[in-house]
Amino acid sequence: PGMTRKTLRAEFEIHASKKMLLPYIYTASGLAQWKPDDVNVNEGKVFNFKWEGEDHKDKMVAHRINSYVKFEFLPMNDEEVDDPRYIELRLEMNELTQMVFIAVTDYNDINDDEELQDLWENLVYNLKEIVGG
Repeated sequence: PGMTRKTLRAEFEIHASKKMLLPYIYTASGLAQWKPDDVNVNEGKVFNFKWEGEDHKDKMVAHRINSYVKFEFLPMNDEEVDDPRYIELRLEMNELTQMVFIAVTDYNDINDDEELQDLWENLVYNLKEIVGG
């Protein structure tokens, strides 16, 4: 069979309200500010993430306002139809401390856990810079 897929789960504390963070995980223009080189969305809710000159097409398959969004990679072959790669970004709040976290689930075929963790740390760092968190 094909590549072995792995799931990375990571949580990042962020000093901003869920309401303030929502556009950054939910809209193409918001995502484009901290994620890849550019993000466009077409009328079919397909997001095109330009990354190092390559197009990565994802569809927003689930979302809940003020809570989470899930992007599924559009399948490149039959195998991916049955086992699609996806990224889920969830906004969570610790009720006791009122701290907000971004919880990332990245189901992908990048086999280097450390590389993937570093990538997300850098991305969230970019986001924190933007929101002042």
